Amino acid sequence: MTATPYLAVDATVLDANIAAMASSAAARGLSLRPHAKTHKCLEIARRQLSAGAVGLTVATVGEAEIFAEVCQDIFIAYPLWADDAKGARLRALVDAGVRVTVGVDSAVGAAQLAVAAGAIDVLVEVDSGHHRSGCPAADAGAVAAAATEAGLTVRGAFTFPGHGYTPGAAEGVAEQEELALAVARDRLAARGLSFAVLSGGSTPTAPVAHGGVLSELRPGVYVFNDAQQLHLGTCSATDLALWAVGTVVSAPTGGRIVLDTGSKVLGADRPSWLETFGFLPDYPGAVVVQLSEHHAVVELPPTVAAPAHGDRVRVVPNHVCNTVNLADEFVIEAAGRPTGRWLIAARGANR
Repeated sequence: MTATPYLAVDATVLDANIAAMASSAAARGLSLRPHAKTHKCLEIARRQLSAGAVGLTVATVGEAEIFAEVCQDIFIAYPLWADDAKGARLRALVDAGVRVTVGVDSAVGAAQLAVAAGAIDVLVEVDSGHHRSGCPAADAGAVAAAATEAGLTVRGAFTFPGHGYTPGAAEGVAEQEELALAVARDRLAARGLSFAVLSGGSTPTAPVAHGGVLSELRPGVYVFNDAQQLHLGTCSATDLALWAVGTVVSAPTGGRIVLDTGSKVLGADRPSWLETFGFLPDYPGAVVVQLSEHHAVVELPPTVAAPAHGDRVRVVPNHVCNTVNLADEFVIEAAGRPTGRWLIAARGANR
């Protein structure tokens, strides 16, 4: 029996999630380029590509280097500041036959990328309301022109509608995403630059994203789903493909238990609109009220029978991307029994 804590994946649910997103994107005429930072696993990437994904999205050069083993078309959806070392790594990927596209959101960033990496493909990042990185959509043409002048090849624009991770926000955020990309498209067109790729999407907004302006979706969490997606209504409990398996190590009171799935297993994410640090699918109404590094304190409703010392308990994390980056492998399960293990190959590939 596998020692706890560990991350378990139901491969049947995983495959169903992959197929459902691929079918949904295809039905709207959208290309699917999943964000692999969620799973960081070559086996899952292979399954996404086999289901029709046109390539992969990653966040770092390190992730691109790892996923180049299974994919020859990779988008680094990040406005890299490319020093000489990162530039050399990007050139090595291109020289190995990988089509690498990089995000840019400023003229100075584009110039630096060109100096460090030479001629490379880029997408201009625009801010559609998340207010993270990305230039104003109205500035996309100027940034694209600067990138072209520096020797880069502009393929289009992208955005991340991250503010869709709020209850009831997905529809409105998807509209903001479409508007921002339409403005970016028009600014690129006015300068005679390519807008073949207009890329967006997140797991909460992907189901309601339109195909009128968007050409490509980049969701990541959908492969597993998590407690956030469940509470947002993006998925149902039957769509949850990953959970941490922990053991009851303490039971201070009848309604409180302590598991060994602390923050070094689950991660510590808890948005303001969510009262728990994880979802316990086998204990309705249970709330993870406190996390320490190696302790998860769970309060149970009085109507729910508490597990005993030594019992194993499943906890679905709030934000699965951070959870995955804390583990070395997935234990693949069928009917609650381990059937194999998949390496989390890009764990820690953060640069």
